[in-house]
Amino acid sequence: MALVVFNQKGGVGKSTIACNLAAISAVQGLRTLLIDLDPQGNSTRYLLGVPAAADQPTVASFFDQTLSFTFNPLPANEFVIDTPFDGLKVMAASERLDELQPKLESRHKIYKLREALQQLADSYDRIYIDTPPALNFYTRSALMGASGCLIPFDCDDFSRQALYTLLANVQEIRADHNPGLDIKGIVVNQFQPRANLPQRLVQELVDEGLPVLEPYLPASVKVRESHQLARPMIHLDSKHKLTQALWALHERLG
Repeated sequence: MALVVFNQKGGVGKSTIACNLAAISAVQGLRTLLIDLDPQGNSTRYLLGVPAAADQPTVASFFDQTLSFTFNPLPANEFVIDTPFDGLKVMAASERLDELQPKLESRHKIYKLREALQQLADSYDRIYIDTPPALNFYTRSALMGASGCLIPFDCDDFSRQALYTLLANVQEIRADHNPGLDIKGIVVNQFQPRANLPQRLVQELVDEGLPVLEPYLPASVKVRESHQLARPMIHLDSKHKLTQALWALHERLG
């Protein structure tokens, strides 16, 4: 199963959710890969502690190869590197993704990631894909190749307004390019159960029939420590309320 974590709005917790679900998958014994398509590389730093080294392969290396004709292209697994966590690997981000994007678009390489995911399916039980906060070439590539999509929502009215457009865009990609794409649901992040606004916004989404997933992920300062130490919550504090909510969400996804 390959899951895209996507929202066009930045700062909603895409990288945090993708990395923590991936870490839980690996702890459960599933062969797990995270693909970081965001040039900012937040997921890469979260899992490695540092950006990928200059001599390490990255997802940019993979896309770069697709621009050069060769009779023997390297398989997708050659662009995967280890993380410090057992069972969890990463296809790391690179700042070069920005400069590659117009070249990839002009050469119509939109389905190359789908081909890579098909190759990687034999090696991994779970693949999580972190995306840029934009519906650009990389996000479209991921949505065209993945089996599912998760949409983080951070209990903000601006996020809510953007949500409707986002859902329409994902539905269009599913209809035109990937009928197997399953919108797994909306992941409520940074939820404060005692605050009126988050409760109201989430309840309105539920009342509208949108696919809001439970449990809601609670707001926590502990996650900042997790980012700073480059240790997903399951490795930092397995009994923390946020860790338990992430674990329950992972179980919900099946």
